[in-house]
Amino acid sequence: MTTSTSAGGAPSVGPLLRDWRLRRGISQLELAGRADSSSRHISFIETGRSRPSEEMVLRLADHLDVPVRERNALLLAAGYAPRYAHTPLDDPSMGTLREGLERLLTGYEPYPALVVDGTYTVVAANRGIAMLLEGVAEHLLEPPLNAMRLTLHPEGLAPRILNLPQWRGHLLDQMERQIALARSAPLRALYEEVAAYPVARRPGDAEPQEPVAFFALPLRIEHEGQALSFVSSISTFNTPMDVTVAELAIETFLPADPATVKYLRTLG
Repeated sequence: MTTSTSAGGAPSVGPLLRDWRLRRGISQLELAGRADSSSRHISFIETGRSRPSEEMVLRLADHLDVPVRERNALLLAAGYAPRYAHTPLDDPSMGTLREGLERLLTGYEPYPALVVDGTYTVVAANRGIAMLLEGVAEHLLEPPLNAMRLTLHPEGLAPRILNLPQWRGHLLDQMERQIALARSAPLRALYEEVAAYPVARRPGDAEPQEPVAFFALPLRIEHEGQALSFVSSISTFNTPMDVTVAELAIETFLPADPATVKYLRTLG
């Protein structure tokens, strides 16, 4: 029998897989059925009585929807080499990806669009985003830019967001869902930081809200006296084979009313 920790003191693969299974709310029997195994074998793996093969680790990770970064951690805990590379975005081998992202962001102008990593660090943005950032405090614009700080900080976009309580709630809920899906200490620390920012109340915040006439919760933000409305869409890469690519997200902001479309086209 093996112990629950490796020789170096790090958790072995069994408890890690058990933790992911419990996070997903899946029983051993259900996971066994999905992975074409038996609940007894899953139990033996989780308790350390059986060492899973590399193929089994990856199969279980796939059915548990384990993030790519954590799949490498599972493989290492089981005594295997990492399967997924972690290539910096500025590496020459990522040139085609960077060019594709830049074309996408440029083609979306004058509407705002940006690319963030797994902790909301902005890795690329277009001129539509730059337009919205006018008036943000200089210290928030120093690299590396963080989309959550830029949005929720009292010296960021927050004072100009007309429906800040609703939009803030949406962003914090989004981060909570990500934290539940991924074991990310940096993401948890960011959540605790931005959730603690004071929320300045705008005139009318306490008044009853009219039913939202949009097809999704809009970001309503003021720019030079003009109220703009956007709905956002987030895209990720299918079947990523690199940790960096797996954690990239492309967020585009679609105008939610004709007045916003007209205003942005005028600026463009």
